[in-house]
Amino acid sequence: MSEMKVLYFAWLRNKTGTGSETIHPPAEISSLGGLVDWLKTRSPGHAEALADLSMVSFAVNQEYAEVEDPVKPGDEIALFPPVTGG
Repeated sequence: MSEMKVLYFAWLRNKTGTGSETIHPPAEISSLGGLVDWLKTRSPGHAEALADLSMVSFAVNQEYAEVEDPVKPGDEIALFPPVTGG
């Protein structure tokens, strides 16, 4: 699989140690969930940030996404805390 860009916001940025990274995940990764599982292996900070997915929201190409949604080369993936209203 060619490259994807991953953006981390708020406390996810602090835990992973980066605001963004260009990644080259394995070709067999085709879903957001598969990508997240692979991201967990990148560092202890990534594993900690993504340990509880109920605390993480996702967007693919600036559209809200769920873990079962597809991802493909060239996509921009954003990970951020859930947005709460009030």
